Amino acid sequence: MMSNLPPMLYRSAQVRDGERKIIEELGVSMHILMERAGFVAYQLLRKRWPEATCILVCCGGGNNGGDGYVIAKLAKKNGLRVQLYSVVDLCLLRGDVLAAKMAFEQAGGHVDSMLNINDPPDVVVDAIFGTGLNRSIKGSFEKTINVVNALNVPCLSIDVPSGLCADTGNVFGNAIVADVTICFVALKQGLFTGKAADYTGDIIFNGLGINDVFTFKTSASATLLQSSQAKFLNPIQSRSSNKGAMGRLLCIGGQKGMGGAILLCGQAALRSGAGLVSLLTSESNLIGILVRQPELMTCFWKRSQGTEALERMLMWADTIALGPGLGRSCWARQLFNSALATKLPMVLDADALHFLAKYPHRYENWVLTPHPGEAAKLLNVCVHTIEQDRFTAIKELQNRYGGVVVLKGAGTIVYDGNIFTVIRAGNLGMASGGMGDVLAGVIAALIFQTKHIAHAAIFGTFLHSHAADIVVEQSGVRGLIASDLLPVLGKNIEQMSNCEKITPKQKSSEKHG
Repeated sequence: MMSNLPPMLYRSAQVRDGERKIIEELGVSMHILMERAGFVAYQLLRKRWPEATCILVCCGGGNNGGDGYVIAKLAKKNGLRVQLYSVVDLCLLRGDVLAAKMAFEQAGGHVDSMLNINDPPDVVVDAIFGTGLNRSIKGSFEKTINVVNALNVPCLSIDVPSGLCADTGNVFGNAIVADVTICFVALKQGLFTGKAADYTGDIIFNGLGINDVFTFKTSASATLLQSSQAKFLNPIQSRSSNKGAMGRLLCIGGQKGMGGAILLCGQAALRSGAGLVSLLTSESNLIGILVRQPELMTCFWKRSQGTEALERMLMWADTIALGPGLGRSCWARQLFNSALATKLPMVLDADALHFLAKYPHRYENWVLTPHPGEAAKLLNVCVHTIEQDRFTAIKELQNRYGGVVVLKGAGTIVYDGNIFTVIRAGNLGMASGGMGDVLAGVIAALIFQTKHIAHAAIFGTFLHSHAADIVVEQSGVRGLIASDLLPVLGKNIEQMSNCEKITPKQKSSEKHG
């Protein structure tokens, strides 16, 4: 089960600057913080792996390495066998790190300049790089990471797994695969998105006694949304409401042969509280929809009917969900153009994003829900560029297209032009067809209920991922399908069971819905 973490996320430079200012203002030395960090990390190691008798500590030359020396000193004093390997030349150590190294040696420890695994450890402590890494890993650093990952023993990373970018979740060639990462002072935003889930393991936080001062003086770069906060976004419904007061949602898509996508979108909207839902789709889908979900209304449009008939159908709606199964035909293009002309609040997904990339528009009253491949097309870049820095990518998407953007994937990010919200929910099973169609329906249903597209996007995205976690807890990750989420969507967050997470090392696959 995931521990509840503070909701504020920060960039690594913010944390470094904040620590320095607090040290100056409060008179708390870096040496004291290093001792605190090492003590807290050692206590966690003993609690998590109480049977361990031999540990390997890999230290770099920065303050992160200093934490490692403190951990090694405490382990040595408590009778554990300790092998400490310095990845950097010991002659380069200065200041607090050098003092920590000398204290370890005074406690009877020995620092190895070569990594020797003749006596395999029970636990590895990764104290190689801190949060400031911004380059590809090479030489002895790369070799050390490869050796540690090949040991097949538990690993505790200090602050951030070495090789992982603390700001973006990108990997600098290779990174330590940790079982636990203990994060100090403030949470770093890159630990919760992109490839980070393959490397962080369980994330534990400790503020070292200065986090309250830090958060008071430093504005967060992003927000981490967990169930403890998400439940407060759930729209309150009046007991006297009727179906007309809950909104009329028109879901547009489902060309011939792709009726399942628009059906899932409509079903998700119903389960998420929309009062009336109609599907504007291909005539070939109508019977199947009626059989599968009689609560859904349906209509169809042929090009021979003319645009006036289409405009009358669109006038019925309060909100539009556009794109699931839409296709890329002339029929689809006309539906896309006519929907945008309504100026209604809407959600664009799937093939609607294809048309948006081809015929760019900017609009403030929509939610775009691209996965990284669609985001790459919208920005005319490669997928690698998107994944390299998801925060920068989503910011550029919002700058270019307006509204609210939901960049799907492991650690989905929602950005409204002001606040980055990282969704702390979701699992590997969501990498399957139809998940995005369900998400579009959930968000579209919530737009009318919340009267706020950003709140709808944030809560809807969390609800969608959290529902998938509930299903996985009950049935397992293998074979999760989009329609499995539908019965769970109708529950309030507090009614859902606490999610027993799948292992983070399984979790980072892109959600391709």
